[in-house]
Amino acid sequence: MPSPGGRLDTVLHTPPRPGIVTGACHPDPVSHFWGRPAAESGQGWAVVDVETSGFRPDRARVLSVAVLALGPDGQVEQSLASLLNPGVDPGPTHVHGITAEMLEDQPTFADIAGDVAELLNGRTLVAHNVAFDYAFLAAEAELAATALPIDTVMCTVELARRLELGLDNLRLETLARHWGVAQTRPHDAFDDALVLSRMLVPALERARERDVWVPVRPVTRRRWPSGLVTHDELRPLKMLASRMPCPYLNPGRYVRGRPLVQGMRVALSAECTRTHEELVERILHAGLAYCDNVDPETSLVICNDDAPAQGKGYVARELGVPVVPDREFMINVREVVSGTGIDEFTDTVDGGQFALF
Repeated sequence: MPSPGGRLDTVLHTPPRPGIVTGACHPDPVSHFWGRPAAESGQGWAVVDVETSGFRPDRARVLSVAVLALGPDGQVEQSLASLLNPGVDPGPTHVHGITAEMLEDQPTFADIAGDVAELLNGRTLVAHNVAFDYAFLAAEAELAATALPIDTVMCTVELARRLELGLDNLRLETLARHWGVAQTRPHDAFDDALVLSRMLVPALERARERDVWVPVRPVTRRRWPSGLVTHDELRPLKMLASRMPCPYLNPGRYVRGRPLVQGMRVALSAECTRTHEELVERILHAGLAYCDNVDPETSLVICNDDAPAQGKGYVARELGVPVVPDREFMINVREVVSGTGIDEFTDTVDGGQFALF
C-alpha cells in the first residue's frame, strides 16, 4: 500500500529458500499491482470519460465528466455525468459539441469533486487511454485543492491489445462495433463511458478464457507539509521497471529446458506477439529483472524471430545470449525457481560480516 508520504516504496525482504515460486516474488506493492490475472476479482471498476478544451492538462480544462461505478461483475451500480464550467474557452467545439453557452450556469469541478470521489473510492479507474483521463482528473483535483481516492487504474486500449481481436485499430467505435455495443453520441462523456462499461464485461470474459492478465496499474499521490496533495503522473511501465532494483542476484544465463531463476535479467525485442507491458508485468511478478539493453550479463531475450537481422534479438545472437519466443516464456514464467536475495549475500572478514550491496 502507499507509504504515509504518498509514495510506493520498493521493499527488499528475505526471499524464500530454494524451491518453485508460483506467486508474486516478494511483497513489494509496486510489482504486485502491475497487472493481475483476469480471474482475480477486484473491488469494482469506475469507468471514466472526460471531454476537454485541449490535449494538455497543464493548459486545458475538463468541460464534461462521466463516472460509472461498476461492481466486480461489471454491472453499473451508480453514475454521475455533468457539464463543467471551468471559465475558459471550450476549444474544439466541432469535436466534442460543447459550446460556451452550454457551460453557463454549470458547476465547477470543485462543486462536484466530492461526488466524483465517492464513486472512485475503492474502485479501479478504467478509461480508454487512461493516462489522458487520469491526468486531466488529477489536474482538476489539484486546482480544487482535493485528492482523488484512486489507487489503481486500467487502460482498455492496452487490455484490447492483449486480447488478439484481429481488428484494424483499437478506437472506441471500432471496439464497440466488434462487441455489438451501440454508440449513439461519440465524444459525449456519458455515452462514451456507457459504451466502455458495456464492452468491459465481454472483454474481461475473453481475458479470463485466454488466461490474459488485465493491465491494472498503481497510481500514487503525495501530501506536502503545506497540506497540498499532488498526483504523480502515469509513466511508461518499461521505464519504471528498468530503474527498479531487483532483490535477487543475477544467477546467469538461462539454459533451455531448465526453469527460470529469480534474478535473471530479461530483455524484450520488438518481435513479440504479446505486448511488452504484459511481458514486463510477468517479469516483475516472478522476481526476474527487466533490462532495457542487451549485454553479456543479460540472461535471455524474448524474441519470436528465429534469425533476427537487427535489434535486440540480433545483438543477443551475436553475444550468445539465449533467445526464446514469448509463448515459451509465458509458460516457463508460471513456475520460477527461488533465487538468492541480495540481502543474503554476505561474506565474513575477521569474524565480522559486511554487505557487498
